[in-house]
Amino acid sequence: MQAITVQDRAAGAGGLTLAELPHPHAAENDVIVKVHAAGFTPGELDWPGTWTDRAGRDRTPSVPGHELSGVVVELGYGTTGLTIGQRVYGLTDWARNGTLAQYTAVEARNLAPLPADVDHVTAAALPISGLTAWQALFDHADLRTGQSVLIHGAAGGVGSIAVQLAGAAGAHVIGTGRADDRDRALGLGAHAFVDLQAEKLEDVGDVDVVFDVIGGEILERSTALVRPGGTLVTIAEPVSVHPRDGRAVFFVVEPDRARLSDLAQRVRDGRLKPIVGDVRPLDEAIAAFTPAKRTPGKTIIRVTED
Repeated sequence: MQAITVQDRAAGAGGLTLAELPHPHAAENDVIVKVHAAGFTPGELDWPGTWTDRAGRDRTPSVPGHELSGVVVELGYGTTGLTIGQRVYGLTDWARNGTLAQYTAVEARNLAPLPADVDHVTAAALPISGLTAWQALFDHADLRTGQSVLIHGAAGGVGSIAVQLAGAAGAHVIGTGRADDRDRALGLGAHAFVDLQAEKLEDVGDVDVVFDVIGGEILERSTALVRPGGTLVTIAEPVSVHPRDGRAVFFVVEPDRARLSDLAQRVRDGRLKPIVGDVRPLDEAIAAFTPAKRTPGKTIIRVTED
């Protein structure tokens, strides 16, 4: 099968190649998925799991990408809950070969059934962004109706989902980003928007929840905006400066089949819309890791035509 692989950590995206790999093996409780569409995170080439397995052993050449939508073509021993020919989507393990390949092995529990009327490209844009947004807002920050939430990167892959989920939950949503992100964030349901390059973040005032995807100075400045009893949640980096009278949480997204099923139903009902940017074939996935210009939405690799 064809797959994007990486061998040399020092080379970064320059070390990506399109190669022929053996068909993957379905271990116990695995399924083999024929990948129709896949998502990736450019920063994953810096993640330890891209280069080593859970025991710390080198596993190169490795296949990047951790989001997929496709069809089950093989069941491993003991696998239950999914069937051959079933449309599925989900999130693959960080320390195993990923989704930028024609076929991949995935633990069945990391996948959810995909309704027939949700296309594979849309589904592939949802697992990391959807689960991250949900877990940040509701599992870690306990966001409730009537509360206020500041969402950094409100027009990005994760932020745009968070804006929609927070708005649907009855929260007052303030988005941030660049000037050209304003209309998109407001169109997704944000009640206000702050241009981080031209407007003063501190003018937002106190909020119940801050959801950060940027890190650095923006993360540090945001701690002062959390009102007593509130929560700052970030996926960018561990928190070094904590809110005076609130909580700070840094987390890494976890697979969740039940939540994936809920998110897919929201997409199906029109209550949630992932923002898809460029859609490229597998042989253009290498160039997609280092795009020439910034484009809105999540880049998706179409591996197999529906």
